[in-house]
Order: sequence, then structure tokens, then C-alpha cells
Amino acid sequence: MATKDATVADLQKQFEGSTAVLLTEYRGLTVGELRKLRNSIREHATYAVAKNTLTKIAANNAGITAFDEHLAGPSAIAFVHGDPVAVAKGLRDFAKANPLLVVKAGFFDGKPLTAAEVQKLADLESREVLLAKAAGAMKASLFSAAQLFNALPSGVARAAGALRDKQEAAN
Repeated sequence: MATKDATVADLQKQFEGSTAVLLTEYRGLTVGELRKLRNSIREHATYAVAKNTLTKIAANNAGITAFDEHLAGPSAIAFVHGDPVAVAKGLRDFAKANPLLVVKAGFFDGKPLTAAEVQKLADLESREVLLAKAAGAMKASLFSAAQLFNALPSGVARAAGALRDKQEAAN
């Protein structure tokens, strides 16, 4: 009983300390394949296999009820401590090569995610790419504004010159 309580406490701590949690089914994967999966997402997540009943108790203690209906069969959890998009991509890519891995559900930003929503998360570009695009858009906007401000004085000067020429021609 003490080990179960310790396991629940450890799982609860991981649920509470994660930026996202992704629930998978690993039925049929070998220990070696699970090791490869763990290594592929290690930079951003911890991948743990736990009993469904203990996982449910720990998740509920942490205020997460999103997994209750998905905790059947051999389940493993990716506790994300870094970039959730990178972990979702890692799981998606691993599942392409090993179709026995199935993403069941997720929990991100205080909201439950379906398997389809986790797939959409995996399809997002990385944080760095999105930041680079935003910076590029801001730089382009600033450049356009600078050109506009530079064009205003020269436009006024041209208009004044044309008005002067018109007045001289009228005289």
C-alpha cells in the first residue's frame, strides 16, 4: 500500500509540474522501442508507464479529469516540462514509424485535448519558427512605416514645388 501511495504522490507531482500531459497507448511495443521513444522526447518530457487506477487517482488529485474515460489498456503518460509542440511532434513521428503507439488524449493550458487536437498541436511550427515569423512581420511593418515617414517630407516638398511652378506660370 505504501508503494502505491508513493506512486500516486509521484504521479500527482508530475501532473502538477507539467506544462502539458499527453496520454498514449503502447500496446505491442517492445522495451527497446519504448526506450527509443523516451530518448526521442527526453529533452522536453518524461515518459512514464503507470497503472491506470493509480494514474486516474493522481490526475484527479491534481485536478485533471480529462483522462478518466481514456484510461483503459496499457497506458503511458508523457509529462511535458519543455515545449509541448516538440513532444507532440516526437510522439507523432514515432507513431508513424511504430503504428502501435496511439495518442489517446492530452491536457494543455488547463484544457483537455482530444487525440485530433494533439495531432493539430504536433502540426504547429516550433516556437522558434513562430517567433522568427512574428519578428519578421514586425520588422517589415516597421520598415514600411519608416518608408512612409520618409516619403511624407519629400511628397510635401514636391507638392510645394509644383504649386510654386504653377503660380509662376500663371504670373
